Amino acid sequence: MATERGLGRVYQPTRQCLRCKGVGKGCKHCKNGRRQIAVWHIQFSHRGKQYRESSKSTRKVDATRLLKKRMSELGADRKFVGPQAEKTTFEDLVQFVRDDYRVNGRKSTKRLTASINQLSQFFNGFLAIDITTDVLTRYINRRFEEGRATSTARNEVNVLRRGFKLAHQAGKVRGIPHFPRLTVDTVRQGFFEEDEFNAVLAELPEWTRPVADFGYCTGWRVGEILPLRWSQVDFKAGTIRLEVGSTKNNDGRVLPFHVLPRLKALMERQLAYTEAVQRERGLIVPHVFHRNGRPLDCIRNGWDAACERTGYPEKLFHDLRRTAVRNLERAGVPRSIAMKITGHKTEAVYRRYAIVNEADVAEGLARLAGWMDKGAG
Repeated sequence: MATERGLGRVYQPTRQCLRCKGVGKGCKHCKNGRRQIAVWHIQFSHRGKQYRESSKSTRKVDATRLLKKRMSELGADRKFVGPQAEKTTFEDLVQFVRDDYRVNGRKSTKRLTASINQLSQFFNGFLAIDITTDVLTRYINRRFEEGRATSTARNEVNVLRRGFKLAHQAGKVRGIPHFPRLTVDTVRQGFFEEDEFNAVLAELPEWTRPVADFGYCTGWRVGEILPLRWSQVDFKAGTIRLEVGSTKNNDGRVLPFHVLPRLKALMERQLAYTEAVQRERGLIVPHVFHRNGRPLDCIRNGWDAACERTGYPEKLFHDLRRTAVRNLERAGVPRSIAMKITGHKTEAVYRRYAIVNEADVAEGLARLAGWMDKGAG
């Protein structure tokens, strides 16, 4: 069947019989030397390109319906996706995300890899058009049944959401399914009082203590502390420099450590320890924090064990960042300056870290009481 010019057609492809080559008559394998394939196909053109697509049906009416659908898509959307949208797979979506991370130099590749590994166990072999809202809900419920946190499931599903968005921009899928919304309370309230921190500090391995003490004084992230090199430290100027692109928010930072005696003494001890290791082992130690010359990649095991022994198993190293923010607030440091010290880029995030505990509230009420007494007198 041919439709009007420019509107496409439905047809059944034909091919010659492999036995009689189209010249035999009365061949039991064909009729008049040719054999028709039962499945109906459609053919149409868009912007000078010809498209052919199988209706996957032996009924002509199904092919006609598919052709009308494609024609309506051409009229409704200038960015026509075409039949290839039905061939896009889960693996294609994942590759879009990987390429995006690589091109934009994103740093959370470990989390991405972990999320993709989990998603692959469920979605491998899926076509993108088969990943619908009910399938996504089923995946989330499965993760909950496995005892995973809501934040974990959300991170994994967000990878898939990003893949769909990138594929849609590239014209590889017709639309993005509705993703179930997972609400996670990510605001932690953990912090250290000074006696709590000193107790944990005493239990830490010797090579980990300077890292924790540095975090307590500065509020820097552990990922900013461990990679520090002596080339970033200027004892003459009394500063430590984080280069642009080396931090989570990619901003550079300068810390005048000589102003804080506790921090200055820490850096001097660490320098003396490094020089002793270099003399003893005859090697150059580039890292500020190390264990006998070997850089520290992770301190989590020693940290968790120390917190467990001191009765604070829920404490995280990141709680030192919240503690530093609260200490800066208590000391009356202007917020704009405090944010430069800790490396917070936005005031909204900084405010989440400026934790007020019961002692702070009590102190505030005591000041109010004193003011009211003076007014009454």
